[in-house]
Amino acid sequence: MGHIRRCRTIAHALAEAFPKLKVLIVSGSPIIGSFDFKTRVDFVRVPGIIKLRNGDYVPLAEHGSIQETTALRSSLIADTALTFAPDVFIVDKEPLGLRGELEGTLEALKGRGTRLVLGLRDVMDEPEALIAEWQRKRVAPILEQLYDDIWVYGLKAIYDPLAGLGLSAGVNAKVTFTGYLRRTRPTALPAFLPDVAKRIVVTAGGGGDGELLMDWVLKAYERDARALAPALIVPGPFMRADARAAFERRAAALPALRMLTFEPRMEHLMAECLGVASMGGYNTFCEILSFDKRALIVPRRTPRLEQTIRAEAAEKLGLLRTLREPEEPPAAEAMVEALRALPSQAVPSRSAIPGLLDGLPNIVERCGTWFGRTPVARG
Repeated sequence: MGHIRRCRTIAHALAEAFPKLKVLIVSGSPIIGSFDFKTRVDFVRVPGIIKLRNGDYVPLAEHGSIQETTALRSSLIADTALTFAPDVFIVDKEPLGLRGELEGTLEALKGRGTRLVLGLRDVMDEPEALIAEWQRKRVAPILEQLYDDIWVYGLKAIYDPLAGLGLSAGVNAKVTFTGYLRRTRPTALPAFLPDVAKRIVVTAGGGGDGELLMDWVLKAYERDARALAPALIVPGPFMRADARAAFERRAAALPALRMLTFEPRMEHLMAECLGVASMGGYNTFCEILSFDKRALIVPRRTPRLEQTIRAEAAEKLGLLRTLREPEEPPAAEAMVEALRALPSQAVPSRSAIPGLLDGLPNIVERCGTWFGRTPVARG
């Protein structure tokens, strides 16, 4: 889900800035149709692939092998891209796609003169793990030979995801740190908007790996709900159905809690809420900064250290507080204490960091130079 939300944010900013621009998003997510898209922004869905915690890839649907699904994705992406004939082709995070399915498309578009851009999160993983992954996927020569630009959606002052990878001077010259991607409230209201201004929003993003956070927060409210502000729990659409059902039963027994499985317009909830408890994925982090929300982050440590690296770097700058994921089953007391302190934390804006949320204006400006057009000013 993080990939959709990041791409959608960029697509909307570009469509607003350039009134004649058309943007097409290619995604394998089964929930992309749940989101609203602005005029001149559309999507094409290809067969989905998911990555398991052990690093293996499997088809999202139970049709065919991973090899067959990859081949189908490759063909559909190439046909779509070559028919759409983009001036700029932005790839999110995976330089060659999940299993190399983008290589042929990149080569064909390069031959047509399309500007090829790789967009990266502020944090990918610890350098040792990323070096091994990129060596296995033959990423370095692709960055050298095919990509024209590499955008990092963050600030070097917070973290440099490419440091220590041994990339060439030529590749490093292609890198631009854009700043984080500011979020705004959608025009349409959520279908369900409780009295969120008095509540802590507890979100696990997509929810596929959010069970520990949900369980720990529920334990805290079961232990001492009277000491805590009410909460709205949003486990996410990809949490296991049996786990989500168990959490719903526990939440229903506590008057201080409300539960909402999934809300595609999370920006409204994040903007209005008292504070945020989250695992600290990229999009949630951008929302915390954009809406200046007090935040408690419980970052995961597997299969990547991405969330841990981001949360610890942000905590050092005074942007949020972290609570480390315990090695043993978590005790309620630590979470009770952290949630009780959350409403009195300093807001992120107390730590003024220049350019922190300038990602979208910088992307629009860069694209404007390629299009030969001045973006439309927005009030």
